[in-house]
Amino acid sequence: MIVDDQVMVRAGLAAIVGSQDDLEVVGEAGDGATALTLAAAVTPDVVLMDVRMPGMDGLAATERLAASASPPKVLVLTTFHQDAHVFQALKAGASGFLLKDADPADLVAAIRVVAAGEAMLSPTVTRRLIDAFATGAVAAAPEADRRLAALTPREREVLLGVARGLSNAEVGAELGIGVGTVKAHVNALMAKLGAANRVQATIVAYDLGLVRPR
Repeated sequence: MIVDDQVMVRAGLAAIVGSQDDLEVVGEAGDGATALTLAAAVTPDVVLMDVRMPGMDGLAATERLAASASPPKVLVLTTFHQDAHVFQALKAGASGFLLKDADPADLVAAIRVVAAGEAMLSPTVTRRLIDAFATGAVAAAPEADRRLAALTPREREVLLGVARGLSNAEVGAELGIGVGTVKAHVNALMAKLGAANRVQATIVAYDLGLVRPR
């Protein structure tokens, strides 16, 4: 589903997505409130979400979608790359964040990545996120310590791998366990941390100093 207040932008995104054999546009909306109603009707797997829209903006709509019974994956697309938008989108439950000037191939790849349950950030956004942790611009969640204490030693090891950007296969190879076991640990630790995706779990890891920016 495509959510953007500009008709021409929606048409362009729909053309890119529709050109792929494995992707289908099931709906379009011009604001956050309409997107919530439409999502309940068409149950999309992935939502391409603009940030700035009249009425309910994309950040508020993302948070509402993430809290729904069957939340879709949200890929935030915007021409803006202020830190506040990035952090708010990720904390609201977005699975990815791309700038609208990304290549069509990168957009399509990002849709497939978030549909598969992974997180997707543009290289520019990733760099800004890490820089923010390095400078202390991102404040630690007040309940992060308590949530971390709920993790088993193995779940903490898996979290460290996730925070370093490793795939499940890479984490498994490093720890000597199967991919299925890694996935089970990832699902368990995200539930304990209250993280909607791997990016939010990574934020907790950086908050607590388990991983240091390099």
